[in-house]
Amino acid sequence: MSTPDQSIPTTTREVHLASRPQGAPTPENFRIVETAIPELADGEVLVANSVMSVDPYMRGRMNDVKSYVPPFAIDAPLDGGAVGTVIASRSDDLAVGTSVLHRLGWREHAVLEASSVTAVDTSAAADSAYSVCSGCRGSPRMPGCSSRVRCAKGTPSSSPGRPARSARSSGRSPG
Repeated sequence: MSTPDQSIPTTTREVHLASRPQGAPTPENFRIVETAIPELADGEVLVANSVMSVDPYMRGRMNDVKSYVPPFAIDAPLDGGAVGTVIASRSDDLAVGTSVLHRLGWREHAVLEASSVTAVDTSAAADSAYSVCSGCRGSPRMPGCSSRVRCAKGTPSSSPGRPARSARSSGRSPG
């Protein structure tokens, strides 16, 4: 378990939804907000995000309507898939320097329960490769998605998720 040192930031910037878009979102629908980073509790980690996912389902969450996923709240940070590096840890399970996949994107830093993140091996693929698996079908994180899968494969009406799982289990890359 490692504790924060003086190089650990005390504030971070988050993207908040300022208003509900009418049509395509514009910069006026968002606000960058600086917030304090809370002290870590036991079992928590501080992650510096490096890659954040922007997925089609997020546009629907900007509307205040009932859906399969709750809408984003006005004046609250957006969320979504992200890959980052643990920069402070109060967990015996995740060391500083570990790359992780998680659901608190749209901010520079995120405080998370160590049990809520997935450690990823960025020596096998760049951290950006992991972000495509967080929503390549337009929905949060696909079970079985592999970092070596390029989710852009397939036709516009098909989902590359099934070939990705098949390729993963057989050891092949669909690309």
